Amino acid sequence: MDINFELYKVFYYVATYLSFSEAAQHLYISQSAVSQSIKNLEEKLNISLFFRHTKQIQLTQEGTLLLQHIEPAFHLIKTGERNLQETLSLERGEIRIGASDTICRYYLLPFFHLFHEKYPKIQIHITNRTSPKSIQLLKQGQIDVSIIHLPNPYITSQMTVLPFKKIQDVFIAGKPFFSLLYQKNQIFLKDLEQYPFLMLEKNTATRHFFDTLCKKQKIQISPDIELGSIDLLVELCKIGLGLSLVPKECLRDFSPQDIQILPVKETIPKRQLGIVYLNHVPLSKGTQEWIRLLTQS
Repeated sequence: MDINFELYKVFYYVATYLSFSEAAQHLYISQSAVSQSIKNLEEKLNISLFFRHTKQIQLTQEGTLLLQHIEPAFHLIKTGERNLQETLSLERGEIRIGASDTICRYYLLPFFHLFHEKYPKIQIHITNRTSPKSIQLLKQGQIDVSIIHLPNPYITSQMTVLPFKKIQDVFIAGKPFFSLLYQKNQIFLKDLEQYPFLMLEKNTATRHFFDTLCKKQKIQISPDIELGSIDLLVELCKIGLGLSLVPKECLRDFSPQDIQILPVKETIPKRQLGIVYLNHVPLSKGTQEWIRLLTQS
């Protein structure tokens, strides 16, 4: 079966955006040309690739299967194009990094600065997303590497994981709860059940770690407030809305007069930061150098 590659290219963008108009804008062709290309491909394959509604389209089962094979090929092509743009001396190119706001602010800023100083002509594209969304972007080929907390339930066997930094989580309290520090000689995790808690949303690695810790320690803590930002979470702890669990590094801008670490008796397991990338996608020289910078720090 000999099918023009351009038809698969049109299919890839329509399937990615689930929109004929957005695919047309990306390909710089008319929407009617996109529709005709999809029609031609469906006729050549003798299958329907999309369910068509008034304003929306969806992939059929056959369309989903085709995308699973087409998508990796396009990722390889895009990676090849980027690799060709880079010279051996890393004089140009780009790296595409996915990481949460917290990881960028408290861990990666010095590395961004160092990399830019060393390779000023390599563009750094940073996409701020939670771990699940960052991993999804990695699968879709929209980023080259994801920097996430480990352990992480969203990692698959198709990914390589390189741990590079240990981090320690701590339970914290604002001034209204400082009495906790003086009421007991020892604070056990079980003691914290009676207090209000603030935590990140469930679709984050830190929340998954918290829930797993509670389950292992057989304690029942249901957060009263769920947030999408650790910085805001610490600020709300500061004014006394509850206790929380956060990476210790996130407290560096806060005074001990405002935020205190609760010295719980149980040992809180350390986590790690990890670099994640796809096994089957070659890494550009710039991305390889970024990884080397992190792992050798």
